[in-house]
Amino acid sequence: MAKEACELCMHPGGEVIYRDDNYRIVLVDDERYPGFCRVIWNAHVAEMTDLPSAERAILIAAIWQVEEAVRETMHPHKINVASLGNVVPHLHWHIIPRYEDDAHFPNPIWGEVKRTPISADLAKRRALVPRLREALLDRFEESLL
Repeated sequence: MAKEACELCMHPGGEVIYRDDNYRIVLVDDERYPGFCRVIWNAHVAEMTDLPSAERAILIAAIWQVEEAVRETMHPHKINVASLGNVVPHLHWHIIPRYEDDAHFPNPIWGEVKRTPISADLAKRRALVPRLREALLDRFEESLL
């Protein structure tokens, strides 16, 4: 896919919380999955192995820091960390807080819907997103990555 046609080259991919020369961290606006983040490599590459090992280490360290912030703030039952790129072949990772009562659990969020989440539970999770924003900023503004 040419860079000119790449969704993640043309658009941020969510609300940008942090950006440096290598990657950006975004919050995804998904009403069913508050706290869903992406770590997106800025340059257009499709696979982790397109990066030199030093850059791979930088990216994977950022992914784990985002996972830690999501776990500490959102208190999910599980975290899904995925890099698919089947639809948008631009290197990016999804960090998704999962709950046993979410719409798809135990399926991936792209799978078959299993239930309608309780509105009050979703509202409580959405209320944590501002704290997640702060936690991510605190981590990455002080980071050496």
